[in-house]
Amino acid sequence: MELNSNQIAEILPHRYPFALVDRITDYEPGQWARGIKCVSVGEPYFCGHFPQQHVMPGVLILEAMAQVGAIAILSLPENRGKIALFGGVKNARFKRQVIPGDVLEMECRLTKRRGPVGIGECKATVNGEAACTAELIFAVQEG
Repeated sequence: MELNSNQIAEILPHRYPFALVDRITDYEPGQWARGIKCVSVGEPYFCGHFPQQHVMPGVLILEAMAQVGAIAILSLPENRGKIALFGGVKNARFKRQVIPGDVLEMECRLTKRRGPVGIGECKATVNGEAACTAELIFAVQEG
């Protein structure tokens, strides 16, 4: 199953400049999701990070992976209209820079859930090369 940016906006509350997923390429509600972010030099954060050598901030890579994971959990019928909040980040590792022109491919697999709290194992790659890995903790609540 694939979702375009308009369909993503029906599930996630994020809007420009914080809508960091361009397309969901496949997903299974409540289990996992895969998505992409086409990194453009026109992104507002490149004005200051860094003006002479553009690098996508690591915290925004984490946020983009979290948004992919949020699609996995919020696409469940019982979670429609709810939001997923960050509860924590564990074992984040940044393996390469993400720069304009890159297509960031992300995957998040939900590994544990207890009530509204869950954990997702996430990874982001560029051209098959690892860019970031992390365990993301989330909590689902009313929107």
